[in-house]
Amino acid sequence: MSIAADELAELRAALRRGPSEAATEAQHAKGKLTARERIELLFDKDTFTEVEAFRRHRATGFGLEDKKPYTDGVVTGWGQVHGRTVFAYAHDFRIFGGALGEAHAQKIHKVMDMAEAAGVPVVGLCDGAGARIQEGVTALAGYGGIFTRNVRNSGVIPQLSVVLGPCAGGAAYSPALTDYVFMVRGTAQMFITGPDVVQAVTGEVITQDALGGADAHASLSGVAHFAYDDEESCLEDVRYLLTLLPANNRERPPAVPATDPSDRPTARLHDLVPDDPNQSYDMRSVIQEIVDDGEFMEIHETWAGNIVCALTRLGGEVVGVVANQPATLAGVLDIRASEKAARFVQTCDAFNIPLVSLVDVPGFLPGVDQEHDGIIRHGAKLLYAYCNATVPRISVVLRKAYGGAYIVMDSRSIGTDLALAWPSNEIAVMGAEGAANVIFRREIAAADDPEAVRAQKIEEYRSNLMHPYYAAERGLVDEVIDPSETRSRLISALTMLRAKHAPLPHRKHGNQPQ
Repeated sequence: MSIAADELAELRAALRRGPSEAATEAQHAKGKLTARERIELLFDKDTFTEVEAFRRHRATGFGLEDKKPYTDGVVTGWGQVHGRTVFAYAHDFRIFGGALGEAHAQKIHKVMDMAEAAGVPVVGLCDGAGARIQEGVTALAGYGGIFTRNVRNSGVIPQLSVVLGPCAGGAAYSPALTDYVFMVRGTAQMFITGPDVVQAVTGEVITQDALGGADAHASLSGVAHFAYDDEESCLEDVRYLLTLLPANNRERPPAVPATDPSDRPTARLHDLVPDDPNQSYDMRSVIQEIVDDGEFMEIHETWAGNIVCALTRLGGEVVGVVANQPATLAGVLDIRASEKAARFVQTCDAFNIPLVSLVDVPGFLPGVDQEHDGIIRHGAKLLYAYCNATVPRISVVLRKAYGGAYIVMDSRSIGTDLALAWPSNEIAVMGAEGAANVIFRREIAAADDPEAVRAQKIEEYRSNLMHPYYAAERGLVDEVIDPSETRSRLISALTMLRAKHAPLPHRKHGNQPQ
């Protein structure tokens, strides 16, 4: 080996080791892996190719001219995830606390541009202290370049953010612009202003974790889609999610050979879903019974629990499932559920993922707070997302589907390709009790036995306008199916719709509700 080659090998070994053993030990002491350890977990073994490993900053002042480490605090490159190409950047907290400077930003810009050109996903492993203060406004401009690329690539290539440490101030906006956000409990925080600033301005005292930790964003703000106890399980799920997403918006998600028979009966659904429309059950059990091998990846599991959004497979093909959850708030639609489902529908549509909607919804949540906080415009987001979606869409009414919520949950009237219903379905403007009280109010009030008359009128309304075949008779339901046929019917319909082509009118973009 030549002297030059020896020098190169020595430099590469130094890069792998990092700035110092002490810095690595300090990172591990916080319960965090190093940037390169994270890269090794994300990518298939020995497939990562690093770019600009020897990049250094050119800044001067405040002692920066005497400290010019290689990589400038971010590891960038590409590799294979389950055999498919993915780009990534990983902040190295051991160098400048992972803070973003000009050279650091340019490296991230480069891999984002390369991912766009190659038409493949990009993953950001975030663990940085924000903008590098010593570089001033130049560092801030670096964030602008990242945000611009996030927006330009939105709906074009999948963008995943994995928050594994601090992500504060302007840095928090990049994850918010990406498709999916993962966070690790105890080590990851995201906020625009930290606890000290909050206390100084508002007087509120709060810890970093309570303000912007993984559970705060996964359960309260909805910023994070997933939260984990450790980095290993987090990155394993990042790898799994990538198997459910296409490389870009011009491709379909990767199919796999189905090991679960397409014609497998789902008779267990008769027992899982009670006939009584007022009795609760867990919609997750229904999804598990229908999909391939009972496996699905739930998005936003702990936020807006009254609706379930999940990526899964039917017949080996990726589908997105939107389902009302009777076990939480009786499955009503409210502001958070509408936002959650709208974003999910929009993401699936962007990446050619067919949609299956499992409907059991009593309506929108009533209340002064809901109205004043904008349930109209937030509910309209879900309506807009469904109406705008051009992917194959199938809806199945399991039990009740009342009022505007029925329309919004991908009904036939807003363009679902196939509307199915179980024999237990009740599709109506409202429940029979409420309808009878409105229509026959005077007759009930004047009766000698109001309760008996009320019961009679409720049954009359139900038998005339809410029987299972009323909507089918009017063409609003394509077919009433036995629950045991649900899986096979969905797979058959999705196969038929696979080549669906539904171009939208020419426009710059729609003006969706805010």
